[in-house]
Amino acid sequence: MSKILVRSGGKLCGKVKISGSKNSALPILAATVLSEGESKILQVPNLSDIWVMCSLLESIGAEIGSDKGEIIISWEHIKSDVAPYELVSKMRGSFLLAGPLLARCGHTRISLPGGCPIGTRPVDLHLKGFAAMGADIAQGHGYIDISAEKLHGAKIYLDFPSVGATENIMMAACLADGETIIENVAAEPEIIDLAGFLNKMGAKITGAGSDTIKIEGVKSLKGIKHKVIPDRIEAGSFMAGIAITGGHALIENVIPSHIKPITAKLREMGVEIKEEKNFIEMDAGGQLNAADIKTLPFPGFPTDMQAPFTALMSVVEGTSVIVETVFENRFLHVAELSRMGAKIKIDGRTEVVEGGFPLTGAQVKATDLRGGAALVLAGLVAKGDTEIGDIEHIDRGYEDIVGKLQGLGADIQRI
Repeated sequence: MSKILVRSGGKLCGKVKISGSKNSALPILAATVLSEGESKILQVPNLSDIWVMCSLLESIGAEIGSDKGEIIISWEHIKSDVAPYELVSKMRGSFLLAGPLLARCGHTRISLPGGCPIGTRPVDLHLKGFAAMGADIAQGHGYIDISAEKLHGAKIYLDFPSVGATENIMMAACLADGETIIENVAAEPEIIDLAGFLNKMGAKITGAGSDTIKIEGVKSLKGIKHKVIPDRIEAGSFMAGIAITGGHALIENVIPSHIKPITAKLREMGVEIKEEKNFIEMDAGGQLNAADIKTLPFPGFPTDMQAPFTALMSVVEGTSVIVETVFENRFLHVAELSRMGAKIKIDGRTEVVEGGFPLTGAQVKATDLRGGAALVLAGLVAKGDTEIGDIEHIDRGYEDIVGKLQGLGADIQRI
């Protein structure tokens, strides 16, 4: 089993190019189910989650080719509307196939999803939306059966602005009869990217990025060419890495408006950041101070950045308070950081980080995707060797993280 070995290697300096967004590419790949013909998706990151989704699409009839960040998907016909357990159990994003398959085939049978153990993340909001559009839903033996002779437009209010539910219902509504209005929706950049992709295919979607999305159903959608937006969470993780080492670097292929809450928090801590159209320059060479964080849906501070910032707060002088409001079990990385000397106390959904204590290398395990990234960042400044196991979690969301950190001067390798 591969591991990542990190040694304290000084400041991260130079430049790094951010890959395409995993959280944008996954729903876009799922949305090709709605189309007739061929779609070419550009700037797709080379990640295990992406290939799980491609395997799922192939299992139901897609023909897929790939080359250097491009994925070409052709649909002649859908041979199955069942998403098999052995693939769905590997990745929660697999459930994004439910909406497109329901809309295209009138039925889908999909396993309850797997993924990182950071919280329950129920799919009830997805199912509530499908039911409002006329679907019948039955559950048993670990599968959910969803069927509708023809979906119809509906007015749907989400109890929580769930990204996945917003995406799934929006995709299903594209081929429904009449108008669908979804209120209290997620406003993440990935929602806007998916809506843009669907509109290029021939959908009629307005309001993406606001709290209300309207979809006028159409008869069919066509295959198109689309470039995925940059990954704001990967960008934020490298920003945290540059800050934790006191480095100075250029981060290329970013959309500054997508990372505003991360940029604002780092500036509050004392990092100097210059923004341009598609890159930012960071200088974290000065004295950094503690800060408080509360995770919220976009445009608030992203829950996916909570773990990397916990690592950063562990080495910054002072006390930081981090409140997690999105997922109930997203502090799994704290025990591993504590093995490295971090002083962190947890009370419910709040962690109190006493920063400024030296970290030491240790054998640790990636508990989940973003928790694994936090351990890598901690290893960059810990005295001695940090050996990180269970790195398949990290590989789910970071394309060539070892190579990119090496390019910034980090002493890191796969073993």
